Amino acid sequence: MAKKFFGTDGIRGLTNKHPMTAEIAMKVGQAAGRHFARGNHRHRVVIGKDTRLSGYMMENALVAGFTSVGMDVVQVGPMPTPAVALLTRSMRADLGVMISASHNPYYDNGIKLFGPDGFKLSDEDELKIEQYLGEDAKLAAAEDIGRAKRFEDARGRYIHAVKMSLPDHIRLDGLKIVVDCANGAAYQVAPSALWELGAELVSIGVEPNGKNINHKCGSTDVATLQETVVASGADIGIALDGDADRLIVVDEKGKIVDGDQLMALIGSSWSRNGLLNGDGIVATVMSNLGLERFLASQNLNLVRSKVGDRYVLEEMRKGGFNVGGEQSGHMILLDHGTTGDGTIAALQVLRELVESGKPASELLHLFDPVPQLLKNVRYAGGAPLEDDKVKSVIAEAEKELNGTGRLVIRASGTEPLIRVMAEGDNSDQVHAVVDRICSAVEDVAAPCAA
Repeated sequence: MAKKFFGTDGIRGLTNKHPMTAEIAMKVGQAAGRHFARGNHRHRVVIGKDTRLSGYMMENALVAGFTSVGMDVVQVGPMPTPAVALLTRSMRADLGVMISASHNPYYDNGIKLFGPDGFKLSDEDELKIEQYLGEDAKLAAAEDIGRAKRFEDARGRYIHAVKMSLPDHIRLDGLKIVVDCANGAAYQVAPSALWELGAELVSIGVEPNGKNINHKCGSTDVATLQETVVASGADIGIALDGDADRLIVVDEKGKIVDGDQLMALIGSSWSRNGLLNGDGIVATVMSNLGLERFLASQNLNLVRSKVGDRYVLEEMRKGGFNVGGEQSGHMILLDHGTTGDGTIAALQVLRELVESGKPASELLHLFDPVPQLLKNVRYAGGAPLEDDKVKSVIAEAEKELNGTGRLVIRASGTEPLIRVMAEGDNSDQVHAVVDRICSAVEDVAAPCAA
């Protein structure tokens, strides 16, 4: 059974358009509350959000939904996604909710759900909630309606947990760090954690106004971070996204370090120190072939998953791995959390910087990436990848790259896009292959309205 509301990372869309309306949010609260009402105890849900304008509307709608079916609500305000996961588990809540569209612009929003164990929901849980969305809500009796309260200590608890991911002897004294919080959920907690560990900080993207989240800042737009790192003479730059579950780094020369290089660093370091489980790491099909070759040189394996941090996590739990992530910067370190955490991943990088004594430009470039190109084709509807002409062009490209590269083509789980990625040792060949496939998709895809 196909899901109508949930994509690869919760429910997401343009605010005030189906499904991202206050009405649907309230119904999600009622449906999820019904699904997680297990046992006779007083049920509790933790709700966090990022800084986008519509967060207030969505939060109040969810509170109405949950309390109407008898769940008590703990509101923690603007907090990173991993903080909501952590608090859900530590507060013995039955459910956690993060209101965020991650790296998307402010006018989008989303709803991410966590189970009582702090992990994102399974497909089975999401399908059951969708079933309940199509049914009448089972409202609580008047005397059993839930209560809602603000929890003021959430930031302090998360900062403490973040700092505990480092050994006590690690201090950041002497390091000048530029941190870009994307005007998002970590605008208070990430700078505070780094400052408490002794770093000299330059903070940008820490003045959210409801509409500037991810705008010319954060992990998806690091130009300002690059300029600031070089201009201020910083040792390193750290960029988080809107809900702070992903990380991109900039070295002291202003060069971008993506998730593949960070996974190479953390995986090889943990292996040397006897901390790595599973004799390797998990990454998605989008991770560069150079990462796979580097890990092989370290006698480590790369297990690939479908795109999406939830699928990375599934492979990690199935294979007993404790390090995984995505090229885009999601880093899942199961020794320290149940979902991607950009701040905790950043601290692992900073630990290596401290202990190695090397400049970031030397430490963080462990392999030369194989030429890789990703292009997106936007469409309005239909199934372009099912067209025979498109299939034929893809088959020809796969044959051409066989043995020298890879081809990954997929429909986005969060936007109406076909993503076409190719990589190989010959850059010209990679570009030609991607252009041919994109052209074929454009020929059959219904154009997206402007």
